[in-house]
Amino acid sequence: MRTDGKRDWHNAARRSGKPAGPGRSSGPDWLARRVVLEVLRDVDQDGAYAGLALNERLSKARLKPEDRRLATAIVYGVLENQIQIDFALDRLMSKPAYDPLQRAILRLSACQILFHSRVPDSAAVNEGVSLAKAVGMEGAAGFINAVLRSLTRTKGEIPWPKEKDGLREFLHVMGSAPLWIVDRLLAAYGEEDARRMILHRNTGHPVVVRPNMLRLTDAQFEDLLRRKGWQSSRGLAPHAYLLSGAAELALDGDYQRGMFSIQGQSSILAAEAVQAKPGMRILDACAAPGGKSAYLCEVMQGTGRVYAWELHEKRAILLESAKRRLGLENLRISVRDAAIPKQDLYATLDAVLLDAPCSGLGVMAQKPDIKHRIQPEDMGPITEAQRKLLDALSPYVKPGGLLVYSTCSVLPEENGAQVNRFLRDHPEFSAEALPSGFPKALRDRQDALGIQLLGCRDDVEGFYIARLRKGRT
Repeated sequence: MRTDGKRDWHNAARRSGKPAGPGRSSGPDWLARRVVLEVLRDVDQDGAYAGLALNERLSKARLKPEDRRLATAIVYGVLENQIQIDFALDRLMSKPAYDPLQRAILRLSACQILFHSRVPDSAAVNEGVSLAKAVGMEGAAGFINAVLRSLTRTKGEIPWPKEKDGLREFLHVMGSAPLWIVDRLLAAYGEEDARRMILHRNTGHPVVVRPNMLRLTDAQFEDLLRRKGWQSSRGLAPHAYLLSGAAELALDGDYQRGMFSIQGQSSILAAEAVQAKPGMRILDACAAPGGKSAYLCEVMQGTGRVYAWELHEKRAILLESAKRRLGLENLRISVRDAAIPKQDLYATLDAVLLDAPCSGLGVMAQKPDIKHRIQPEDMGPITEAQRKLLDALSPYVKPGGLLVYSTCSVLPEENGAQVNRFLRDHPEFSAEALPSGFPKALRDRQDALGIQLLGCRDDVEGFYIARLRKGRT
């Protein structure tokens, strides 16, 4: 729920005339909930990405591991179930809580009451009230207490929408998806697949890692994982391993020494679609944070060149960090708008990878804040930017070379329709099948243009990948 209450949020303590601070808490979990509140503020008021905001807040808070896990679970629980939480809360209030700070406290407390069985209802209520007082909202503490206690008494009586009474409203509330997203997915995929996509949850948020192929084979990496005591299983993508029992990977010594990377499976598959070979010259056009650029450099065993372009200087810093950590001597990084032609590169590159800016709706399960951030009016500018990038980058591909187009979206207008338009306007290119390195189960699902990966079906991030070959004539 977007509001214009940013100033009210920041000045909540000032309204009460009393200071906010951790000394006004009532339980050991108070600081974890304070972190949750700050992350929700970052997302709702400042448009921050939840994962980045959470990592930043946790790094400053110095919480115990169990409190870090609690804060993470509540943040993602609120964002995954926000519309459903609001449905449960609004029925208890004659006048909805429009103050953004008040609404956030109600949401994080209600999330625990409705979805976290390990948190006693009384603790969720009491900590919510204490949190309100601690941030200077003592005047609202009685209201928050009344609403949350009413929720604990009546949560078994909530009149949740039933699928038989209307699939659209059911998916909107129980899937916590904005109605425009429900409508787009129903139109594109039909009722059964749209239902699976919207209700799909990324249970446990598994971590995917892969070895630095300049330093370790898969077998050597498996031995490293065993020695660390981390439980792992092979993923669907090449070189991918799904981890359990591991935490704070960015602080791990072997990670910091560049022995492995954290990278989603669909991102690996997009880079694998390039079929990089030693000595090639390849452009990763929208490169940050750098997982695909690193994969290409490593597959090429440090030979050739991978040009990594990034529009935003702050995000280019992530590329520089990955280059140093992983020892990617064949990576060349530039802060550059990929939509602006660079004629000296025309017909010189073996491959171009465009992981285009997109709605991100394919990764709603992993990044639930996306479905609340993206708006229907954003879609026109997004697809226009994709079109411009495809047109601007295609001249760089030399005859016989490859253009790989990918998005982390599930909307046809960003994927198959975009590729179809490109091929119509650029007859020198033709669609090409996925390489044999892709799992057969995925190759069997591709159509004439590319492949649409679905999280609910393929157990990877929702992604679209198309390979477009430039003719030799």
